[in-house]
Amino acid sequence: MTETSNHGAYRWLSEPRWYLWEGGFLLIARADGVVPTHAHHAIQIVVAVDGEVAICGKDEEWRNGAGVIVRPDAAHSFNCNSAMGAMLFVDPESAEGTWLRNSLARDITIVSGPRLASSARELRKFIDQPFESMEIGELIRHCVHALSPGVPPARRLDPRVTTVLNVIRERDDLRLSLEIAAEKAFLSPSRFAHLFKEQVGLPFSRYMLWRKLTRAMVAIASERTISAAAHAADFADAAHLTRTFYQMVGMAPSVLMRGEFAELASPFDVRAKRPAAQSLHAPAQ
Repeated sequence: MTETSNHGAYRWLSEPRWYLWEGGFLLIARADGVVPTHAHHAIQIVVAVDGEVAICGKDEEWRNGAGVIVRPDAAHSFNCNSAMGAMLFVDPESAEGTWLRNSLARDITIVSGPRLASSARELRKFIDQPFESMEIGELIRHCVHALSPGVPPARRLDPRVTTVLNVIRERDDLRLSLEIAAEKAFLSPSRFAHLFKEQVGLPFSRYMLWRKLTRAMVAIASERTISAAAHAADFADAAHLTRTFYQMVGMAPSVLMRGEFAELASPFDVRAKRPAAQSLHAPAQ
């Protein structure tokens, strides 16, 4: 079945399957059309299990490949080129995200050959033979590990920043000010703001907006309306959520209103409230 999304250019060519957690997701679908330039804080992995996808960075040069990795906060446009593909958003502050991010020499990396083969094979098996494949969390970790060369880095984030990130993940609301975050890190607001940007790669306020967006993604699947999701994720209103979604994902949040959904505990090293996958609604057609 084909559907045109609200921004007009992007079409689902198969029913999308979403596996969401606060901080990222795995999307499996066949689609076509250009997603306009946007930038988000996740590491983006795309693996085409047939055909190739196309991607364009700030140099405005389109490149094709069966596999793509995009660094956090890198502006890019994207086209699935009618390929059946898997798109994975990885939390760059997780151990797996740090490992993968350290291997990326440029904003956009085209992946092919042996480095891609294992992920593509396991994803194809999951699509074609789901009851004989890896469990979904194991599959997600396998794909990230297969694309991360070398050994995991020994050094991670400053523990004061890690403390604040854990506080953010565990909060029921996301109305955390810079001043309160600085108190949690036992630093002055100015010193904490500098350390946070140095370690995470973007200002604290921008990171909090990103966390709200990832919470809203899960909420859209469970709350069924953009307004309810905006409220659940502490956005000012549905219009604020919609603007942020366009800026960071390149599409309207209604793109999440179609398909089959499951909410997961984070497959990475963050503390999550849900111990296992839970099916969410399949939105009405």
